Amino acid sequence: MNRQTIVVLQGDETGQELLEEALRVIRPEVIGFPITLECFDLSLANRRRTQNGIVHEAAAAMREAGYGLKAATITPEDRRDVRSPNAILRSEIDGKVIVRTGRRIPGVTPLAGIHNPISVVRMAVDGAYGAKEWREGEGLDELAFRTERMTRRTCYAVAEYAFRQAERMSATVFGGPKYTVSPIYEGMFKEEMDAAAARHPAVPYEPQLIDATFALLLTSVGEPRVIPTLNRDGDILSDLVLQLFGSIAGAESLLLSFDDEFQIKVVMAEAPHGTAPRLFGRNLANPMAMILAAGALLAFFPGDREAHRVSKVIEEAVFQVVGGGTKTVDLGGQSSTTEFTEAVIAGVREKLSVNGSAT
Repeated sequence: MNRQTIVVLQGDETGQELLEEALRVIRPEVIGFPITLECFDLSLANRRRTQNGIVHEAAAAMREAGYGLKAATITPEDRRDVRSPNAILRSEIDGKVIVRTGRRIPGVTPLAGIHNPISVVRMAVDGAYGAKEWREGEGLDELAFRTERMTRRTCYAVAEYAFRQAERMSATVFGGPKYTVSPIYEGMFKEEMDAAAARHPAVPYEPQLIDATFALLLTSVGEPRVIPTLNRDGDILSDLVLQLFGSIAGAESLLLSFDDEFQIKVVMAEAPHGTAPRLFGRNLANPMAMILAAGALLAFFPGDREAHRVSKVIEEAVFQVVGGGTKTVDLGGQSSTTEFTEAVIAGVREKLSVNGSAT
C-alpha cells in the first residue's frame, strides 16, 4: 500500500492532549501500516507569533495531502486578536460541508427515544459566520446590522451530500431552513434540497422548517435521519443531536471539500467540542471524538481496503470499550483519558490479530 500523509494540526490545552491520544491509536505498531504525519503548531501562542501564517501553511499542506486531523484551539475573545483558525482553514481548502453523526453509545441511555444514527450535514461557510456587521446611532436608538451571503454552490454541496449520506445510512432526509420567513435567502437552500430530492427519488424526503425540526427530534420514534442545515443552524443542532446520544464527545466532525465532479478532494477530521479548559491537565477528558476522527480519516484513503477495514475496527473498538464499562466521567464512568485510550488500543490490536492482520 502507498503511505498516505495526514496533516496534523496541533492545538491548545485539552484539545492538544486529546489529539495526542488519538495519534497513539493510529501508530504503525497498532494498525499494522505506516502513516506519514506532517505536523503544524496551531496553538494560540504560535498563531499569534506568526500572525496566522502557520494556519495558511497548514491549509496549503492539507490541499496537497488531502487529509487533516485537527485539535481544538482557543479562540480569543478580543476581535483584534488572531481569532479562530477555522474560517481560514475552511476558506483555503474550499470546505463546503461539515458532517457530524450522532450514534448510539453502548451502555448510555439516549434521550427522546433516539436509537438510530442522525447525521447533521451543515454548511461549512457562508451565512452568519463571516457576515459583515456594523452599528449606527447611539443610546437606545442604536441600530445593529448584519449582511449575510450564501452561494448556490454551497447550497448544492450540502443538499447533494445529505442525500448521498442518506443513501449510505438508509435514512430519511429531514428538516431544512426557515424558507417561509426568508423565501429569497433561505429559499435558495430549499430549492437545492428539492432538486437533490429529484435526483435521488429512492431516498425518503421530509422537509421541515428548522424550528419544527428541533421540536420533532424530541418526539421522534428513532428512525435514522440526515438533516441538511444552514451554517449556524447546523452548529447549534449538531451539538444538540450529539448530546441526545449522551455526549458531544461521542462522534467525530468532518469538514469536506469537493472537486468539480463532486469527488472529495480534502477531508479534515476533528472533535466537535472545544478545548475544555477546566479539564486541562487532569487526565479526565473523553478522547472518543478525537479517536473516532483519526479512524474516520482512514476510510477516505482511496482504494485502500486495509485502511478502510482498520477505520471500521477503530470505530468498533471505541464503542466496544464503552459498552464494556470503560467510560470517562462525562459518560458516568471512572476511567481516565489514558485508560480509555489504552483500552481502545488493546481492542484494535485484538480485532486486527483475530482477523489475521496487525499484531
